[in-house]
Amino acid sequence: MRYVVTGGAGFIGSTLVRHLLGAGHEVVVLDDFSTGKEANLAGVSGPLTVARGSIADAAFVAQHVVGADGIFHLAAVASVQRSLDEPLYCHSVNVTGTVNVLEAARDNGVRRVVLSSSAAVYGEADDFPLAETVPAGPISPYGVHKYMNELGARLYADLGWLETVCLRYFNVFGPRQDPNGDYAAVVPKFITSVLAGEAPTIFGDGGQSRDFMYVEDVAATNLAAMQGSNVSGRVFNVCAGVETNLLQLLAAIQAAAETGLEPIFAPARVGDIRRSVGLDRSICEALSLPPWVSVANGLDATVRAYQRSQSLRA
Repeated sequence: MRYVVTGGAGFIGSTLVRHLLGAGHEVVVLDDFSTGKEANLAGVSGPLTVARGSIADAAFVAQHVVGADGIFHLAAVASVQRSLDEPLYCHSVNVTGTVNVLEAARDNGVRRVVLSSSAAVYGEADDFPLAETVPAGPISPYGVHKYMNELGARLYADLGWLETVCLRYFNVFGPRQDPNGDYAAVVPKFITSVLAGEAPTIFGDGGQSRDFMYVEDVAATNLAAMQGSNVSGRVFNVCAGVETNLLQLLAAIQAAAETGLEPIFAPARVGDIRRSVGLDRSICEALSLPPWVSVANGLDATVRAYQRSQSLRA
């Protein structure tokens, strides 16, 4: 099969690319490298084509999906804070870019598009654990963008234009996740601080919780969603169903790194939700997925990967 992966040079996308190539598929990566990195695809083997460009460019997308059997759409400005800082730019990539992908798929006879969505669509919902039936209530432009994409994807499926599946990621972590920049995720920031012997920063009191999902499980779920039957038009949580607050997360990282540092507490950030944990029953039943990697085991593997990366740079 020939698959297109938008955002394939990113953290999650590059992990998915490895899964696809390992399964013997041909892969075309579309990435503007604004956050993706060539290094993320270093060492991969198999029939891989990398095209540099933005999904906001409809002609670029259309050109590179010709002959594709399916598209994994991961490209996005995946940051709540940046969506607040730069709403117009983020809308052009997250929403217009998604329409470009859907239209290119429809025009070129692509069978299915698997779209990456986000638990940000739930906002400050309080019906935990969050099931897909909980009403959306996004509290950031990023959450709105993702919910708009879900509605659009379902419409394409309902109209018979295209098969679509939307995956609502909770908090994905793992090797190659970028720790740098204002918009980096909490896990790589904690790990790099701890390994550098620096006190990690917690925004808020540390009691805010998330549902952390190991990236290898997320990649495998994408592939299962592309190949699954009777799932078109549906939205699924991609979560482990385990709630971990930031203080617990830091303690687990400290244990994996065999170190201990007191965190620095800073004011909570605008747009950050207080609590998040999902229900994973629907996707596990629909796609017959194996048990998830535990947060502790995933963090241990991630810390080891960062330590190896540091050793190579030394």
